[in-house]
Amino acid sequence: MIELIWLIPLLPLVGFLVNGLGRNVLPKSLVGIIGSGVVLGAFLLSCGVFSMVYSARQAGEAATFTQLIFDWISAGNLHVSLSFLVDPLSAIMLLIVTGIGFLIHIYSTGYMKHDPGFAKFFAFLNLFIFFMLLLVLGSNYIVMFIGWEGVGLCSYLLIGFWFKNSAYASAAKKAFVMNRIGDLGFLIAVFLIFSTFGTLEFAGVFPEAATMPMGDTTLMLITLLLFIAATGKSAQIPLFTWLPDAMAGPTPVSALIHAATMVTAGIYMIARSNILFTLSPITLQVVAAIGICTALLAAAIAITQNDIKKVLAYSTVSQLGYMFLGLGVGAFTGAFFHVLTHAFFKALLFLGAGSVIHAMSNEQDMRSMGGLKKQLPITYLTMLIGTIAIAGIPPLSGFFSKDEILAHAFADNKLLWMLGFIGALFTAFYMFRMLFLTFFGRFRGTAEQASHLHESPASMTVPLIILAVLAAIGGFINVPSALGGGHALADFLSPVFADSVAQTGTFHLDHSTEYILMGVSSLAAVFMAVVAYRQYVSKATIPAADEVSRGLLARLSYRKFYVDEVYDALIVRPLNALSVFLHRVVDKSGIDGVVNGLARSVGESGKGIRLLQSGNVGFYIFMMVIAAVVLLAYGIFNG
Repeated sequence: MIELIWLIPLLPLVGFLVNGLGRNVLPKSLVGIIGSGVVLGAFLLSCGVFSMVYSARQAGEAATFTQLIFDWISAGNLHVSLSFLVDPLSAIMLLIVTGIGFLIHIYSTGYMKHDPGFAKFFAFLNLFIFFMLLLVLGSNYIVMFIGWEGVGLCSYLLIGFWFKNSAYASAAKKAFVMNRIGDLGFLIAVFLIFSTFGTLEFAGVFPEAATMPMGDTTLMLITLLLFIAATGKSAQIPLFTWLPDAMAGPTPVSALIHAATMVTAGIYMIARSNILFTLSPITLQVVAAIGICTALLAAAIAITQNDIKKVLAYSTVSQLGYMFLGLGVGAFTGAFFHVLTHAFFKALLFLGAGSVIHAMSNEQDMRSMGGLKKQLPITYLTMLIGTIAIAGIPPLSGFFSKDEILAHAFADNKLLWMLGFIGALFTAFYMFRMLFLTFFGRFRGTAEQASHLHESPASMTVPLIILAVLAAIGGFINVPSALGGGHALADFLSPVFADSVAQTGTFHLDHSTEYILMGVSSLAAVFMAVVAYRQYVSKATIPAADEVSRGLLARLSYRKFYVDEVYDALIVRPLNALSVFLHRVVDKSGIDGVVNGLARSVGESGKGIRLLQSGNVGFYIFMMVIAAVVLLAYGIFNG
C-alpha cells in the first residue's frame, strides 16, 4: 500500500486539471462526478493507508513509513526531497481531509448547481484538497510549506469566488494578506531550522532536537516563529479577523476551509513539531495564553451576532483557541482529538447553515428566520446534534475532546481551567441561541420566503446525516479511563509524541477529580442551554437591531470589540498615509522629478546648441579659426 501513497494527492490534482481546463465544455453532471470522484478515490486509498498503519500499531510497531518521490533540491549542504511521511498522525489527517472533503464535494453538487462558475468552483476545491494533502504528507518542512502556501492561495480563490461583489473580493484579499504575515514567520523558522540542524527532514530534526537542553534559546526562537505562522493560518490573536470575513465565500467553502482542514493546519504543524515545543516551555506558555484569550474573545463576540454564518465563524475561532490551549498545556493528543471531533460537528453545522440559507433564499440573518424545524426536519435534527456536540454535553463527541483539554488545563494551571470553563459556558449559550432563533418560535421572514421554504435535496441532506452520526459517536474513539475507556487514540498516536512524553512524563489526574470536572462542565452546558431556551423560546426575545439598547458589554460584543477598527486606525490608515506620501513626495516629486528634470534640461540645452548649426559656411570658418586660436593659446600657455 505504501507504494500508492503518491496517488492520494495526485488524484485531486488531476481533478483540478480536468475540471479547470474543461470548465467551458464539460456538463455540470460530469464535473460533479469528476470533482467528487477523485476525492473519493483519495479517501479510499487513505483508508487503505490507515489500515496499514493501524495494523502496524496493533503489532506494537511505530508504524512510520516514508516514500521518496524524487530528489528535488541539492545545493551545497541543502538537500530537499519530495517525499511523503505516513505515521499515525498523518494517517488520521488523511481521513479527515479526504473524508470530510468528499462529503463537502457531494454537498456542493446540490448547493452550487445553479452557479455559472460550477466547474471552476470544483476545480478550486480539488486544488485545495491537493495542497492540503501535500501539507499533511510532507516529510520535511519545505514540502509542508508548499502545501501551507497552497491552501492559502486556494482560500483566496474560494473566499473571493463571487469576486464581482467588492466586499467579497476585499475579504479574500484580507485573508491572503493576513496569512502572509504568519507565513513569513514560517519561512524564517525554516531558515533557522536548517542552520541549526543542517537538515529540514523531520526524521533528522526531531531526534537531534530531543537531545538539546530544555529552554534552549534557539529552539524557543524557532517555536515562536512557527507559532506566529500558526496564528495566521489558524486564526488566533492578533491574526484572527480574516476568518469571520471569510464567510463571504460559498457555504461549502466555509465548511471545508474554515472548519475541517485549513484552519487546523497550524494545530497539525505544532503537533508534528511537538518535541521542539515541549523543549520550549516559554513558547508553550505563550501558546496557552494566546489560545485561551482567543477562545474567550471569539466566544464573547459570537454571543450577539445575528448572521448565522458569523456565529459559526467566531465559534470556529473560539474552538481553535481551545485546541491551542491544549497544545500549550502539553495535551497534544487532546488538542488533536478536538481537531477530529471539531471536523465532524463544525462541518455539520456549516453545511446545516447552508441548508437553511438555501431554503431562506440566501437570507443569513437569524432575526428573519424562526420556526423552521417543521419545514426543514432533517436540517434541524442534524444541527441539533451538532449543537449538543459542540456544547460539550455527553455523550456526544465534543464532550470527550473538550473534557480532555480542560482536564489537562486543570492539572497544569487552575486559572487556565477556569477561563476555559467560562468559554465553554459561552459556547453552549451562543450555539443554542443560534439553534432556537433559527428553528423555534414563529417564522419572521417575508411571505415570499415562506412560500419557498423546503428541505434541501438528498445531495445536501445525506452528508448532513453522515456528519451527524460522526459528531454523535466520534468521541468514543478516545474514552478516558475514568469512564472505562482505554485512551485508544492516545495509544495509537503515542509514537508521534513519545519524545515529548519522555521529557514531561505521563499525564495523570485521579478519577474522582475527573468525575467532578466532567459533571461541572456538563451541568453548566445544560444550564446555559436552558437559559438560552428561556430567553429565545419562552420569552421569544428577538435580538435588537444593533444591541445598543443592551448596554456597553453587549454593544462591544456586537461591534466585535472594535478590533477591526483598531487595526484600521493603527495599521491600515498609517500604511495608506505612508504610501500616499511615498507616491506623491518620494516617487512623483523625487524620483520622477529628477528623471523628468534631466529630460527637460537635455531638451532645453538642445534648443540652444542647435542654433550653432546654422548652415552658414562663413560662420563655420569663423568657428574653425576661433578653435585654432584657442588650441594654439592652450599649447603656448601649457608649455
